[in-house]
Amino acid sequence: MTALTLSTAGAATLRADALVVGVAKGPKGAIVAAGAEAVDKAFDGKLGGVLDALGASGAEGEVTKLPAPAGLKVPVVLAVGLGSVPEKDESFDEEVLRRAAGAAARALHGSKKAGFALPLEDASAVTAVAEGALLGAYSFTAYQGGEKKAGKEKDSGPKQPLAEVALLGAKPRDKEHKAAAERATVVATEVNVARDLVNTPPNDLTPEAFAAVASAAAKENGIKVQVLDEKALLKGGYGGIMGVGKGSENLPRLVKLTYTHPKAEKTLAFVGKGITYDSGGISLKPAGHNETMKCDMAGAAAVFASVVAAAKLGLKVNVTGWLALAENMPSGSATKPGDVLRMYSGKTVEVLNTDAEGRLVLGDALTKASEDAPDAIVDVATLTGAMVLALGDRTFGIMANDDSFRTAIHEIAEEVGESSWPMPLPAELRKTMDSPTADIANMGVRMGGGLVAGLFLQEFVGEGITWAHLDIAGPAFHEGAPHGYTPKGGTGSAVRTLVRLAERTATGDLG
Repeated sequence: MTALTLSTAGAATLRADALVVGVAKGPKGAIVAAGAEAVDKAFDGKLGGVLDALGASGAEGEVTKLPAPAGLKVPVVLAVGLGSVPEKDESFDEEVLRRAAGAAARALHGSKKAGFALPLEDASAVTAVAEGALLGAYSFTAYQGGEKKAGKEKDSGPKQPLAEVALLGAKPRDKEHKAAAERATVVATEVNVARDLVNTPPNDLTPEAFAAVASAAAKENGIKVQVLDEKALLKGGYGGIMGVGKGSENLPRLVKLTYTHPKAEKTLAFVGKGITYDSGGISLKPAGHNETMKCDMAGAAAVFASVVAAAKLGLKVNVTGWLALAENMPSGSATKPGDVLRMYSGKTVEVLNTDAEGRLVLGDALTKASEDAPDAIVDVATLTGAMVLALGDRTFGIMANDDSFRTAIHEIAEEVGESSWPMPLPAELRKTMDSPTADIANMGVRMGGGLVAGLFLQEFVGEGITWAHLDIAGPAFHEGAPHGYTPKGGTGSAVRTLVRLAERTATGDLG
């Protein structure tokens, strides 16, 4: 993990591999942003003109490297675009700062230390820049770099991420700045843990292996952990989880993580879909749709990381995490289309499509989580391709049985920089899941499939419990080129939203 420090050094005296400055898009060209005054002075006040000459416009995310002048102790200055100059008396948007810091950190892979002289007007800006830099510095290299063989040297491997980020302009002795940096470090660390889990190949991250990772982290952070193996799941009547996982040699697990605070007045339950690999089962996915299905446990990764973050931050709220872990594979023992499963709730489900498996494992976990009567339940899942069709690959959908709770989560997600959109639960779509054989089918009409899935999950939420469903199928795994602080591969989607929800619940901001 990249180290973060609040440096007392000035931009002109810092010794590092590079110095990051912000540049805005002005009416007549690039304008050097606040925080980089000393750097501009080293360029005789002409840094904006130099950037103009190099073709830099100050557009958001634009990165320009140039050799540092003699007045600085660094060899390279990296200018990152912040977009348009804010209106009078306004500051740069936190997400703009977060993305800019992330783009700069990505551009500095292979460097040992870089100073970030971006605008830091308050503690919120410190959080944004710190988070962006730490998230942007992420890379997953665990499986890269050749082994040393007879007569051959080990391959040098990929460039390592930026080792240290020094925030210039932040105040180490200021309690708010220090707390902001510490929070950013915790949150970014756990987002990156979730990314690691999503990126880990499914032959190594089986349900049992995931449960072991969660158990180890829980014990390190004072979190109680309970793991139900296949025997306990069978005995307990978890027909949804077992129905999905019984076709694989790697049998399922249900993990409960419990963080409690002695002064907590509220309890949140987070439930995560953890399909460590999804072949579709007997309803096998077509060619071209299997290659990224190691990411189908991203919801469980987000829940796990969020509970650990809540514990590290010592939040005054009780948080329980449920990881519904299974591998969905076709075999002679796999669930077949037409089979009927008896869920943990006692409700029967006719399985019309074994590739609609996430709702089955979540159904059991939601019922179990409801038994503790939490104040609210939030489930997170890479649930439907329909949600990607509706919202694209950068925005997750939010459904809920309470409009105000749905609105609150949407506002929280936007606050922390995670794109989301409120979605409805149309009652008329419920009838499309009626089954002549069972209490409900696991499929309804194709159009509005993401909403149908949400309605299915709602059936398993305890009466009177506030609940929301986050369908992160789009943003959980990024297949394109990296941008801002978002890497290729696992993104850690929803972790920041869940952590902020826990924080706001702890402080009483949510009823």
